[in-house]
Amino acid sequence: MRAGEKRKRTIRAAVLKWYRSHGRELPWRHERNPYRILVSEIMLQQTQVSRVLLLYPRFLQRFPTLGHLAVARTSSVIKAWRGMGYNNRALRLQQLARRVAAESNGLLPRSVEALMLLPGIGRYTAHAVACLAFGRRVPVVDTNISRILRRLFPSMSSFTQANGNDDWARAAELLPRRAAGTWNQALMDLGATVCVASSPRCDQCPLLSLCPSAHRVSRTKKRRTKPESGRSGIPNRIYRGRIVEALRALGRGQSMTPGTLARKAVDDFNKGDRGWFDSVLESLERDGLIRRRTRSRISLPA
Repeated sequence: MRAGEKRKRTIRAAVLKWYRSHGRELPWRHERNPYRILVSEIMLQQTQVSRVLLLYPRFLQRFPTLGHLAVARTSSVIKAWRGMGYNNRALRLQQLARRVAAESNGLLPRSVEALMLLPGIGRYTAHAVACLAFGRRVPVVDTNISRILRRLFPSMSSFTQANGNDDWARAAELLPRRAAGTWNQALMDLGATVCVASSPRCDQCPLLSLCPSAHRVSRTKKRRTKPESGRSGIPNRIYRGRIVEALRALGRGQSMTPGTLARKAVDDFNKGDRGWFDSVLESLERDGLIRRRTRSRISLPA
């Protein structure tokens, strides 16, 4: 059932009024450069806003355009990504830059469908870039917006709760005719600062009188995830990050032996860990994050 038109108008008006006074001041929101907006969205995928605020300007100073990123050494890109975590994003971003530089004269595509064909671009990022960089009237659904929608419309079915499609349909229904970018950012901020997962601040919410979940939710249930493989209770992604960090400290042309790398990345490393550590190195090599110069020397990719 579609939300009533009157209720939708009331929701929009309340959120946008709140946003004018309480929206976050973020540098990428003043951007109209599609590349810079893309970089911010890739960074924000799995990194806290406070961290991105520090590292975003540094990265853009090093790679001010998509063309600069495309021709850079991959090792330089990985080094510039320091502090962001999930280093695969840096590789995918450069792969995207190289493809766009080669195939589209350095111009990012404008449609959601074309953006989703690029490396590292999923549904959310494609919609965000299409909306925020190119003014397309499309919904954007991140975890914050999803949380708001599910609290505003608790009758959403268990099936759609699982696959998220109803979130996107409902978000599309709520889109204003104009200024979709402002609306999507307003919802993001409301979810990030007021309608938070744990102990939402309902008394501060502009939708208090419209929300059937107000004062009834203490915490959003987290989806169960499979335990990650690792060592001594520490997941492999932590060790992957430590390995890349150790290699970042090397100068250009330098490399490290697997043994030295293991001692830097793994506390109390012993001979019994060699098979496991080799498998972690193999996963990094498959992803393109490290390079074996010889069997006994490892570095960042060229």
